[in-house]
Amino acid sequence: MSLDLPLLWTLIIAFGLMMYVITDGFDLGIGILFPFVRRRGDRDLMVNSVAPIWDGNETWLVLGGEGLFAAFPLAYAVILSALYIPFILMLVGLIWRGVSFEFRIKADDAHRPFWDRAFAVGSYTAAFTQGVALGAFISGFQVENGTHAGGPLDWLTPFNLFVGLGVVIAYALLGVTWLVLKTEGDLQARMRGLGRPVTGAVFLAIIAVSLWTPLEHPEVAARWFSIPNLFYFAPVPVLVVLATWLLLRALAGQRQAAPFGLALLLLFLGYSGLAISLWPNIIPPDISIWEAAGTESSMGFTLVGALIVIPIILAYSGWSYYVFRGKVKPEEGY
Repeated sequence: MSLDLPLLWTLIIAFGLMMYVITDGFDLGIGILFPFVRRRGDRDLMVNSVAPIWDGNETWLVLGGEGLFAAFPLAYAVILSALYIPFILMLVGLIWRGVSFEFRIKADDAHRPFWDRAFAVGSYTAAFTQGVALGAFISGFQVENGTHAGGPLDWLTPFNLFVGLGVVIAYALLGVTWLVLKTEGDLQARMRGLGRPVTGAVFLAIIAVSLWTPLEHPEVAARWFSIPNLFYFAPVPVLVVLATWLLLRALAGQRQAAPFGLALLLLFLGYSGLAISLWPNIIPPDISIWEAAGTESSMGFTLVGALIVIPIILAYSGWSYYVFRGKVKPEEGY
């Protein structure tokens, strides 16, 4: 029995992208929250909570992109051609954010506010453009003779921009719950208070996207309400409501790890809903993973490397999180 290499690579890429959302999501969320926190000491605590681990989080984004190039060259060519502008802006945001992360640590009092603003701007830019790219992926691409046939600004639609805003809010929620987990005292209390309206905003964004998507894209509506997809999708809205309710309760109480776990669950449910909506297409609306797959020899060769590299990334990341576990203290700095 031969391996279904396109399916295996789809799972690997999906896993890599989900790990990126889990890890770099709260990292970007820290920058998104900067405008809502004025005290320098609190901002230093926020940055210190991710300083030892932030640069390793983006490894998963690289893995997802390189996996797409290796296993699905057609999808890589079409998606990047359609989304050059959002992806370039995303990279600019990530680079600018990384530079400001390092410079603000060494900046004097006169220049620290500039690098604080730069850190926030880079975080907003990266998060928003990722959401716009996600919205464009849901909307689908025009493909003719194996190339992108649309225009360079096809991604600039109200639906895609709204999804971009939704991702910014979702990352803010991850940032809030991460700080509940990693900080104490006044900053933690402030994050608990901020977390409740942010949770409500994420819930409303999920509802809006869930209603807008089938109305905007009839092919998605047909997939949702067909059998057996309807049975797969039906539990997702119920679980979203339950996770939101539990998250609000956890934020109102004294639990510290539960809010972050529930925020991750909420995003995972949205991710699973996206997978159900688009499966098995990797170039929506109608090019499947098998149609876009590369040659078996290239997929098999690169699969060996992926199976070696992924455990190493997991081990390194797990060790980093273990070493820097616990609360971040005001006297700590990086």
